Amino acid sequence: MRLLHTSDWHLGQTLHNHDRTYEHQCFLDWLLDIIVLERPDALLVAGDVFDTANPSAASQKQLYRFLQQARTRAPLLDIVIIAGNHDSPGRLEAPAPLLEAYGTTVVGHVARRRDGEIDLERLIVPLHDAAGEVAAWCIAVPFLRPGDVPRLAPPEPVAPATEAPPPDPYLNGIALLYQQVFALAKARCEDGQVVVAMGHCHMVDGQASLDSERRIVIGGTEALPAAMFDPAIAYAALGHLHLAQRVGQKEQVRYSGSPLPLSFSEVAYQHQVLRVDLIDGAVKVEPLLVPRAVDLLRVPAQPAPLEEALAALAALDLEDLPLPAQPFLEVRVLLDAPEPGLRGRVEAAIAGKPVRLAKIEPTRKHNGAGEAGTVLSLEQLAQIQPDDIFRRLYRQKFGDEAPPDQLSAFAELMLPGAHGDDA
Repeated sequence: MRLLHTSDWHLGQTLHNHDRTYEHQCFLDWLLDIIVLERPDALLVAGDVFDTANPSAASQKQLYRFLQQARTRAPLLDIVIIAGNHDSPGRLEAPAPLLEAYGTTVVGHVARRRDGEIDLERLIVPLHDAAGEVAAWCIAVPFLRPGDVPRLAPPEPVAPATEAPPPDPYLNGIALLYQQVFALAKARCEDGQVVVAMGHCHMVDGQASLDSERRIVIGGTEALPAAMFDPAIAYAALGHLHLAQRVGQKEQVRYSGSPLPLSFSEVAYQHQVLRVDLIDGAVKVEPLLVPRAVDLLRVPAQPAPLEEALAALAALDLEDLPLPAQPFLEVRVLLDAPEPGLRGRVEAAIAGKPVRLAKIEPTRKHNGAGEAGTVLSLEQLAQIQPDDIFRRLYRQKFGDEAPPDQLSAFAELMLPGAHGDDA
């Protein structure tokens, strides 16, 4: 069968207070055409459908219109949507009974039965082939909060000499839930049927965008290993990271990434939807590149002194486009001292040009001996987390990425109570 894997639409997002409805609509219109052209059996949307837990009426209407049009243009298409960490599980699931009429299954949260055990059945969705027969079972696991995962049994007491750190109940609970749901889905498989998985999570070694991805758990302890997915899972469709990438170099465990750049740090990303063909136990993944409806410009390409930056802005020669299609602009200025009139001078340099000023990024030169480069801006510092600082310092000192064992050790140090009672 053929799948389309997408995620992280972030409908309703604004870029530094600029509305992006036009860009999202261009993507959804393109995706409808791709559905007709590629004739997939299922569309998997792996979370962060909306940018906030309380999306606007306009962004909700945008989603529901797309689902209705997808059903009209591809009547046999199965659509599975899971909630991400930006989504409100209840709000996303509220219209589920109506959406079922359009071939759409929405899983927003993990439900528990009266006995307190997780209802695994509602996390398994059948996917049908062109003949209408069940060809795969989809493990549809939304973003998991600590209260959503199975409760682990307390570890057996051990001698002090062999005592090991207790397992992290959140990470191990997530792995256990996937094992339980996979076992149930696998038991349903008949000849020729396969299991695919969906998840919204941060995997170990996943490359994140600091400017636009909300951290799930402070300290980096949310990172999950690729081994969490059973080798018998034909394909794992992931959401949360905005850069399309494989996980652990595994062809069948992928992030599709976001369909448009959600911050200026994502300007160089190749935004895409993944076409996944499952044939005779093999998987073939092809990226379908999403056309960029609106450009994001960083001028100058690297932070430069103010006069040089203003000259680059004055030299901009841009196509005359209607306002919704005009590019967004980030101005990157290297300063020796505060510049009170900075914004006014930038606005004067671009006056009359068909461009929207989204952000001025001032950076300051280092003054300390032996230091080089530039420091982070205040906005970037507000986003950074302790493990990000650790990674940066490791690269600065050793010229390479921090190895996984060092990152794991640092994450363990950041756990509550790791420093003892006197910390």
